[in-house]
Amino acid sequence: METIRIGIVDDQQLFRESLATLIKSVPGFKLVLEAENGLDCLERLAAADLRPQVLLIDIEMPGMDGMELNTRLQNDYPMINVLVLSVYAREKLISKVIGAGANGYLSKNCNKEELITAIHTIHKTGFYVNSALMKAIQSSASGKTASSTKRNSIDIELTAREKEVLTLICKELNNAEIAEKLFLSIRTVEGHRNNLLIKTGCRNTAGLVLFAVKHSFYELIF
Repeated sequence: METIRIGIVDDQQLFRESLATLIKSVPGFKLVLEAENGLDCLERLAAADLRPQVLLIDIEMPGMDGMELNTRLQNDYPMINVLVLSVYAREKLISKVIGAGANGYLSKNCNKEELITAIHTIHKTGFYVNSALMKAIQSSASGKTASSTKRNSIDIELTAREKEVLTLICKELNNAEIAEKLFLSIRTVEGHRNNLLIKTGCRNTAGLVLFAVKHSFYELIF
């Protein structure tokens, strides 16, 4: 089993310590970073020999909050997947966080099983979607339509192959699985994925899923 390196950023010491204990108890998980806010996290990342692959971050923290930290991580550490854990469940906030590059969003009230599933899924596919996130996406999708839309006043036209790849991304397939499904090389799939990111202006896989659902390329069903 592949070991997943995990970090935690939360200013509530009791919650952070409890979450750390949980992470350490799961086979295949390795806790490599704990920080109490965004600034503390960035300092520890800069000095770390082993950086997390999935970083669990809170939204509301002193010094540097989760929104600002997420932006810094997207720019400075794009290979780190961000899973937001928050007490806030407002749809606009969830959609905003995913649009800003986070790979998933969970309520702090979620159960252990969902957290473990979310970490595994994000590590494998680059995103995690549950019913709360789906509602946020659908809410922000009001008035949007399919196939050709506008983003920043630029027409977005996807090829038939790009639409196929986008659909399979939304179905949680990774590059190797998509390549096998479409009888393509992994490098070709990577090229299509990169083209999708460029055309849509999305930061990562989670952003592509958000884009696909908002513009009716794909419908998530729960």
